[in-house]
Amino acid sequence: MSVQVTTLGNGLRVATDPMPHVESVTLGVWLDSGTRYEAPARNGIAHMLEHMLFKGTERRSARALAEEIEAVGGSMNAYTGRETTAFHASVLKEDAALAVDLIADILQNSLLDESELEREKTVVLQEIGQARDTPDDMVFDHLQETAFPRQALGRPVLGTDATVSAMSRTDLADHLATHYGTHRMVLAASGRIDHDELVRLAESCFRNDGPALALAAPEAARYVGGELRDTRELEQTHLTLGFQGLGYRDPDFYALAVFSTLFGGGMSSRLFQTVREDRGLVYSIYSFASSYADSGLFGIYAGTGAQEVAQVVPLVCDEFARVGQDLQEAEVSRARNQLKAATLMGLESTSNRCEQLARQMMIWNRPLSTEEIVARIEAVDQAAVRRVIGRLLQSQPSVAALGPLDGLEAVDAIAARLAA
Repeated sequence: MSVQVTTLGNGLRVATDPMPHVESVTLGVWLDSGTRYEAPARNGIAHMLEHMLFKGTERRSARALAEEIEAVGGSMNAYTGRETTAFHASVLKEDAALAVDLIADILQNSLLDESELEREKTVVLQEIGQARDTPDDMVFDHLQETAFPRQALGRPVLGTDATVSAMSRTDLADHLATHYGTHRMVLAASGRIDHDELVRLAESCFRNDGPALALAAPEAARYVGGELRDTRELEQTHLTLGFQGLGYRDPDFYALAVFSTLFGGGMSSRLFQTVREDRGLVYSIYSFASSYADSGLFGIYAGTGAQEVAQVVPLVCDEFARVGQDLQEAEVSRARNQLKAATLMGLESTSNRCEQLARQMMIWNRPLSTEEIVARIEAVDQAAVRRVIGRLLQSQPSVAALGPLDGLEAVDAIAARLAA
């Protein structure tokens, strides 16, 4: 059995990746709605709407929504990202119809009750407060703001105290009407699911919401770089160093993934071996690559002591500056194998396969076969990795740090180290 895709008359794309040997199914709706689609005064509205859609519909109270999915042993949840919002459920195979009905109900029939909104504002403000109290989370918002300042892509997914407090039911209803049309949705499923049956369920549960509304394209990404320092009395310095990364559709996307893996993706990576194992300067250090439709962010995170940060930064910069010069085929091969194994092992999970299928439909409007993905990974060679390193180092670095910062060099000094 293979992946199948059907586009309904209302524009909803239905995609299935069957796993006939399992007893469960993960399914959900992914759509173009995230921080990139928000005006400055409405920052955080996509996340708030995600919360509010679980607060009751014309047919079900908030409690009934929770009880119905849990009565069959299932679970339902959602998340908001910078470009995407998702609502998903995992259930036994015989309960797929209930899961589709519940998700369709919250997406199309939510009440957006004003009293519920006032309560949920308090919940989200608590969530924002919790994030502020979690420095190894907060520093990534600082990095995003530093890399993409004064634009939607740099603003926090949760919003701010001011924007959340000012949100009205009308604001939420407007966002729902403009961003939640079926033509912007993908209904994806993986597990013990029949494609034709899911199409029938989708046709029954998702109404035709009329012609597609023409939305303005999100603001183009403008990577800038710079530094943001948040001095606090903490036991550790939380440091991030970022560079302009690559979008999903960039030809070097997989080369960047291979580089990130060999540079800071595991216990055998350069950063882990050099900074932690050889020098003992950190407990946690890794690299990461975040991609968007038209840009991306490559970054390095290190959690270190106030005295050690003065040694960590030069060491990381030196390693980054020379990795392209002494790159070895063995480490490229090891990173390729790590990515390939992660890809293939992920196929054993209904949730991973569902998420992967949905994202492929959102980005390329088609599923990518496992063979195609593996071939792209295996095609990455030393030349491709060196090319990516060169592209990263062309950008102005972004430095965001939180904690005791007396020993941290200025961003210009860091940039000079990388250029040396």
